[in-house]
Amino acid sequence: MTSTRTVRPVGRELDAEVWPPGSKSITNRALLCAALASGVSTLRGALFADDTRAMMGAVEALGATVEPDEPGRTVVVHGGGRPAPGAVVDARQSGTTARFLLPAAAIFGSRTVVDGSAQLQARPFGPVFDALRQAGAKVEELGESGFLPAAVSGPLPGGPVHVSGHVSSQFLSGLLMAGPLTRDGLEVSLTSELVSVPYVEMTRDVMAAFGVRVDDLTVRPATYRPCAYDVEPDASAASYFLGAAAVAGGRVTVRGLGSDSLQGDVRFADVLEQMGATVTRTADSLTVTSSGALHGVDVDMADISDTAQTLAAVAVFADSPTRVRGIGFIRRKETDRIHAVVTELRRAGLQAVEDEDGFTIHPGPPRPTAFHTYGDHRMAMSLALLGLRAPGIEILDPDCVAKTYPGYFADLEALS
Repeated sequence: MTSTRTVRPVGRELDAEVWPPGSKSITNRALLCAALASGVSTLRGALFADDTRAMMGAVEALGATVEPDEPGRTVVVHGGGRPAPGAVVDARQSGTTARFLLPAAAIFGSRTVVDGSAQLQARPFGPVFDALRQAGAKVEELGESGFLPAAVSGPLPGGPVHVSGHVSSQFLSGLLMAGPLTRDGLEVSLTSELVSVPYVEMTRDVMAAFGVRVDDLTVRPATYRPCAYDVEPDASAASYFLGAAAVAGGRVTVRGLGSDSLQGDVRFADVLEQMGATVTRTADSLTVTSSGALHGVDVDMADISDTAQTLAAVAVFADSPTRVRGIGFIRRKETDRIHAVVTELRRAGLQAVEDEDGFTIHPGPPRPTAFHTYGDHRMAMSLALLGLRAPGIEILDPDCVAKTYPGYFADLEALS
């Protein structure tokens, strides 16, 4: 039987501060760089969720030793090992784990199998398979062509590779992180426009912290150095609390994120500002205050696509339609996120239009609805925002948020 979570209206303007858990994207990049460094690294503020546990298991398969301290939000990684012959990695539902690990595993001479959940098996992997073959690795597709499961064998000589940029920036990030340990380095050329550019910039920044420099999209042979690394709070998770202020009214401050953040998703606050909210920024905080009408916007969210569903929820309470563009590639995420968000808002009696590269949301009062989440954590977290203002909102399969934010609903309730 599917579990259900009821979200109750707050009944008053918000006045709250939150510190979201660590960034999934940064945690998984830091875990891999630490595993590839010879020595001991300490990751402070790390996220403990399904996706990061998948990466912890994956780097152990590469020969690292991982010592997690969940209460202290710290992970100690002893890196520099080698995978055992015939290693098998279960990436669960984590696209970052699988797409980062395939190039890293190809560095070594042994054969490593990477697999995951049925949901992950439905996501595309062809571009990274093609790039690895160009760089000299052996890739065996063990199921449907272009999808997991797959086995990769090294060594990985490196050299020039061509990869598409329009499907997922994770392909490029995985190649860049493996690049310094190839024989010749990697020189990556894009065959199509890159989506989610800030995530590649994040990869460069994390690699630099571990002693490796990326020049444009070229990585020369180099050695990762172990370090102590502080993981920022997750900016995608922060979007729900910033959105809560816009939906319910009042003020919410997110600590640990601000103008100095590595994460592009902090720019979600800019979109709320365009809608009429007041945004206050410091080096390590973001505050959204909303007390008046919100206005619809027309916005390209290609670089902050993980916050598109959050905006869809906020847009329901604006005074004019909102058009989101540039996110056609999110159809290949945990679910078809464009179709799913439009379907669910229509279920609530709202007018929502599915466009080729995004969606258009017309404002209106949501009727009581039990929202389907499609096993997608971002569907659950974003649609819950409607319940802060509209009565009768329920979230089906709320536990899917464990993928990236196990304590989400407790933190959402704590706002009031």
